[in-house]
Amino acid sequence: MPRLVSHPDEIKVISKRFGMGAEKIDRYIELGGYEAVKKCLQQGPDWIINEMKASNLRGRGGAGFPTGMKWSFVPKQSPKPKYVLVNGDESEPGTCKDHLIFLHDPHAVIEGTIIAGLAIGAKVGFIYLRGEYRYLIEIMERAVDEAYGRGFLGKNIFGSGNEFEAIVQTGAGAYEVGEESALMESLEGKRGVPRIKPPFPAVVGLYGGPTVINNAETIASVPPAILMGGAAYAELGSPRNGGTRLVSISGHVERPGVYELAMGYNLRKMIYDVAGGIRGGRKLKAVVPGGSSTPVLLPEEIDVGMDFDQVGKAGSMLGSAAVMVIDDRTCMVEIALRTIKFYRHESCGWCIPCREGTDWLEKTLTRFHAGFGVAKDIDNIYYLADNMMGHTFCPLGDAAAMPTLGFVKKFRKEFEDHLNGKPCPFAREGVPQLTVV
Repeated sequence: MPRLVSHPDEIKVISKRFGMGAEKIDRYIELGGYEAVKKCLQQGPDWIINEMKASNLRGRGGAGFPTGMKWSFVPKQSPKPKYVLVNGDESEPGTCKDHLIFLHDPHAVIEGTIIAGLAIGAKVGFIYLRGEYRYLIEIMERAVDEAYGRGFLGKNIFGSGNEFEAIVQTGAGAYEVGEESALMESLEGKRGVPRIKPPFPAVVGLYGGPTVINNAETIASVPPAILMGGAAYAELGSPRNGGTRLVSISGHVERPGVYELAMGYNLRKMIYDVAGGIRGGRKLKAVVPGGSSTPVLLPEEIDVGMDFDQVGKAGSMLGSAAVMVIDDRTCMVEIALRTIKFYRHESCGWCIPCREGTDWLEKTLTRFHAGFGVAKDIDNIYYLADNMMGHTFCPLGDAAAMPTLGFVKKFRKEFEDHLNGKPCPFAREGVPQLTVV
């Protein structure tokens, strides 16, 4: 279970109710819950969307698309029902922020879902949790039942005459259904494989109706953004990146955990101040800034603000804000192998570049790390990954290719050290290595 930690630099917005019993509806209300949705019922859909645009809240699932703009794409009139879909399929390695939201503040997800429904004219919202979050489903369903019991969900929410239903659903534990179109396929009872776009979900989504899909952290950020006011919420972060972010810091640091920090917070300070620096006084070797699918950064590249724009300029991605810190004892070839093993296993196999590319990369890296590589393997690994980029139906192919390209480009010398039958150079320091089977 992720550690609930704190630091003086944290700005408690999403996490302000964590550990305070807010999973119970009475406590949630006592701490200011459901006030935002009441405000939205008074102000109306256009006001909600304008506030969300002013907030500069961008999608917390990885893509970083502006939330207010996404909501505005949904047509006002539709012959088919509209839907809100909360993406809680948190499966990116290193990421555990949504887990804490579902555990400590499930009503924030419900309230944010209702507000999204009011904004786009939807009467039904689905809250989709990853398959491994079984016990969190019970917490989420209990919260939904409490909201129905108070009249906050149902045919006449808050006595306003508006209808909104909420349904909790779970997947079967597939990374692939974190992709929005595969998520809709799964929710419809089909195999979780991606759809070809266009059409996009805002026009043709779940069950063929216009659909807004937001990450759980994005949805949980909506009520505080509404209560604070869009402009005030935006001021908490950096330009074009409003608010705060739950950052999952893991790896070789003294104080791993989930911290809530302002968008744009410096990555180096995050590692050395917030997370206490490198464990055991070792040297920093690399940082993966946004989950396993994001390209690696070198120690000299981490003086960067953690928002979508600044990390992008540094050559990586903010992604899910899962910061994985790697010290100087670690074999980067092994890290590359462990990463591609995950993506090979999670590929749905729908398209050839991903299905075959991840398989060949895993086989090549396994042999290479075991000391049986040849010189041309290094270029072949890069070539395979490069040819996967942009050639798949969904981003999983890119998610597997981008980190591989980064590892080869920035740690080529380390790859070369594995050649000519040498064992892994880092085995001498007693670091456990992968077993080749």
